[in-house]
Amino acid sequence: MSRPFDPFPKPIATKPPLKRPTARERLRRVRAQMHNVALVLVGIAIAFATLLAYNLLTASSQITPKDVKQIVAEAMASATPPPPAAVGAFEIIAPSVVDIQTLVLTTDGKTEGGRGTGVVLDEAGDILTALHVVDNAIDLEVVFADGTRSAATIVSKDADNDIAVVRASSPPAQLIPATLGNPGALRVGDEAIVVGDPFRLRHTLTSGSVSGLEREFHPPNGKTMKGMIQFDAAVNPGNSGGPLLNSAGEVVGIVTGLLNPTEQNVFIGIGFAVPINVAAQAAGSPPY
Repeated sequence: MSRPFDPFPKPIATKPPLKRPTARERLRRVRAQMHNVALVLVGIAIAFATLLAYNLLTASSQITPKDVKQIVAEAMASATPPPPAAVGAFEIIAPSVVDIQTLVLTTDGKTEGGRGTGVVLDEAGDILTALHVVDNAIDLEVVFADGTRSAATIVSKDADNDIAVVRASSPPAQLIPATLGNPGALRVGDEAIVVGDPFRLRHTLTSGSVSGLEREFHPPNGKTMKGMIQFDAAVNPGNSGGPLLNSAGEVVGIVTGLLNPTEQNVFIGIGFAVPINVAAQAAGSPPY
């Protein structure tokens, strides 16, 4: 018996396109794998220690419960701990960090080179950095994580917050934008991770803690900046414009300066970053 003609056939179900995992999802998978490995290692260590203790107890009546606890404690102490959060954070942010090289015309008519750091904001090749890194540059070049070099131009400025957006004219075929975090969730004592190019040492990671929130920063020859994140991860010339990360590898700030009462331009323990929500809105990105 034939089926009646259906003038409105049901559409054939198709599988949704595969979505590329986000940086946060990649970190969650890495952490889950490391956690599972750590649990397996600890379980093996405990099982081995228990078996050893049992054999000793059955072989000699002089072994006491205290001895068993000592054996188990030693086995637990020898278990390999999971890697620090900075390891996963670096793996997430590294493809999004760029080196910024500039040429500036001095007041005496000579040129001098400058250097800083930036972070890829979107797949169009827009890069978020500190304004003082690129301001007044007569030549601007960015170097991506894969080694690709490209000329770049400034497309947006926010002088009040020392933020600029530069756009690469010839970005690599595949760009990985950074994942932006929520600076409002930061607490004093949270982990603070910085990746940048101090002293031309590309992709250098330093870590420390969030030392203060809603701070005021008085940059040399500049306007007082408010609402800053204070941190103690080491930053030096070349770090400016780079990302300040939380333990999840999310960008929570853009490094803009360091506090140093001496005449030497080196780090003494106090750095400042513009919260990423302020920096991103200054760059024209919508609030999130």
